[in-house]
Amino acid sequence: MNISEILSVTMVLFAVIDIIGSIPIVISVRDKVGHIQSEKATIAACSIMIIFLFIGEELLALFGVNVASFAVAGALILFFLALEMILGVRIYKEVEPESASIVPIAFPLIAGAGTLTTLISIRSEYASINILIAIIINAILVYLVLKNTHHIEGILGKGGISIIRKIFGIILLAISVRLFTANISSLIA
Repeated sequence: MNISEILSVTMVLFAVIDIIGSIPIVISVRDKVGHIQSEKATIAACSIMIIFLFIGEELLALFGVNVASFAVAGALILFFLALEMILGVRIYKEVEPESASIVPIAFPLIAGAGTLTTLISIRSEYASINILIAIIINAILVYLVLKNTHHIEGILGKGGISIIRKIFGIILLAISVRLFTANISSLIA
């Protein structure tokens, strides 16, 4: 167990999950479907992330993909997610939800493609126990945000949420470049 790694992975996952930046989406879903079960959504998302952390590599092996290839692909996805966050554009558009809690809150909003790609990508750099602890920390943060969405929006305002989203976008961009450069050499050699 390494505190520095836990903090690094926690920040990476927090940036990728982007629950603060997702507050407007959560409010929109809540307005459409009524109540969102924060506990159910958090437990489902956490379970998906933990399962993927431990069997994601085996799933990749079934398709003949190694971790370095997946890390490079993940770096590219993180790059585009970061561009979305920084520039305020949508590159990937999702279908509007009909129900909430598990879909679309737990998956794909919290434990979506970017999060799952990140988990496999960072596994090449960090110990699994540190990633597991970071997943649990992020699950707690997600739960707190889902429970207090209206209060957070009132405190931060739209401008505050936008600033936080852009800051985490820049962090995510730097992480994507680091992941790409750390893993591309093993693919070229």
